[in-house]
Amino acid sequence: MKPISFIFCLSLQASFLFGQLTPDQNKPTVKTANGILEGIQLSGISIFKGVPYAEPPIGDLRWKEPKPVKSWEGIRKADHFAPRAMQLPVFSDMKFRSDGVSEDCLFLNIWTPAKTGKEELPVLVYFYGGGFIAGDGSEFRYDGESMARRGIVSVTVNYRLGVFGFMAHPDLSKESPHHASGNYGLLDQTEALRWVHKNIAAFGGDPDNITIAGESAGSFSVNAQVISPLPRNLFSAAIGESGSLLNFRPTTTLADAEKTGLQFSANAGAHSINELRAMTAEQILQATAKPGSPYFSVDVDGYFFPEPPIDLYKAGKIAKVPLLLGWNSGEGGWQSILGSAEPTKENYIKAVQKLYPGESEEILKLYAVQSDSDVETVASALGGDRFIAFGTWRWAELHSKTNSPVYRYYFTKPRPALRSDINNPSARPGDSDKKPGTFNGASHSAEIEYALGNLPTNRVYDWQPDDFLVSAIMQDYFLNFIKTKNPNGTGLPYWPLYQPWQKDPIQYIGVETHRQPDKNRDRYLYFDKKVDKQ
Repeated sequence: MKPISFIFCLSLQASFLFGQLTPDQNKPTVKTANGILEGIQLSGISIFKGVPYAEPPIGDLRWKEPKPVKSWEGIRKADHFAPRAMQLPVFSDMKFRSDGVSEDCLFLNIWTPAKTGKEELPVLVYFYGGGFIAGDGSEFRYDGESMARRGIVSVTVNYRLGVFGFMAHPDLSKESPHHASGNYGLLDQTEALRWVHKNIAAFGGDPDNITIAGESAGSFSVNAQVISPLPRNLFSAAIGESGSLLNFRPTTTLADAEKTGLQFSANAGAHSINELRAMTAEQILQATAKPGSPYFSVDVDGYFFPEPPIDLYKAGKIAKVPLLLGWNSGEGGWQSILGSAEPTKENYIKAVQKLYPGESEEILKLYAVQSDSDVETVASALGGDRFIAFGTWRWAELHSKTNSPVYRYYFTKPRPALRSDINNPSARPGDSDKKPGTFNGASHSAEIEYALGNLPTNRVYDWQPDDFLVSAIMQDYFLNFIKTKNPNGTGLPYWPLYQPWQKDPIQYIGVETHRQPDKNRDRYLYFDKKVDKQ
């Protein structure tokens, strides 16, 4: 039996984690600039959930840029995930642990392995995907525990979505001191970065070593933060997984975004922004589900984006930080080109001619098929490029011209078969269980669990040893980049800098991870010229 004094010392040591005494001797506390937080501890990892970084964007603060969070008295419990942003149930593969939905949603979550608050560990801030209409920092696939166990302070951020996060309106522009409206979700992310930069040292993180990352809309978000002057110097590196604002469609102008806001207001039966603010959050959310309701996109508001993103990039007016980015081998799917038609060469040619009148001959050269057996692979490539790959490629190209380090990947590991012992309603169609001989690529968002070390959190798929091998490699690449701004490390296949003129500039990540030439560069150069002429 150990002496009572020894047990007391151990208890006292635990209670003084980060230098704060807690009412419950087993719970870690941190003193932030706004007050004391009490989290939970899980096998050496301290977790702080539902941490407010801004004032609730409700009432008169609806459709305004976020306000810094007010300080609180006493100890604030941070032991459960706060509400997610207002959203409809759009994507079946999103598995939330959040406390319902609410307009009061500006919270973040922190996982840290630190014991004293003086460790100065690298920091990862992750923005979730979901098309800017859905998603949450509580999703299992973004869980920060695995990264924290590898020496990273990991943070997920909630931000406003859909009509609440991206609606512009003439009344909003008039009342804004910046004469801007829209982009509130992006402004939320910037405010979260301000909070993290100011407070993360108390959690054992290094405010001068913050990497921002995200997938899909999260990658668009990272791209936006790299481009905007507002978050400049709040992060030191960036990771983009499938997506950027530098795609086929130019970013919406403020004037056009305001017209969209007026259209929504009329559809909702409101004649002013005050009438819209008088509606409940649920009424507004349901109004977005009405037929004909518009989609709210990022706009060039003159504030978050003083100029169009492409112009800022070409002028070099962006954060010149190390960048790691890429996309997956099955981003689009051949059905995005052929629809319900059978994947035959004849149907493929007809579909391309319909999509590209006047230039189909050139497209059919760049995306050539020799027989019916080629169609699924080639049509999937075209669908993926149209959807998200071209914009990501363009980001890599433009960033490499700023003389900043760029590392580009191509993720090729398809998910395995679905588990046979459970019902799997959340599986994405076409992810697995494909017929022999059909195209079997890595679908959109498939890489997230691999990169963040979270395969065990997804119980839909029957993960095999090669899945865990690929995950170990990809997570190590991400960890090394977050720590050193270079993904290379002992025991990993060498990953070269992305320099388009070199022989092997791309890292293929899959069962056989290796570097390889950019075989499709001509496709992207063709689209790049077309976009520049728009």
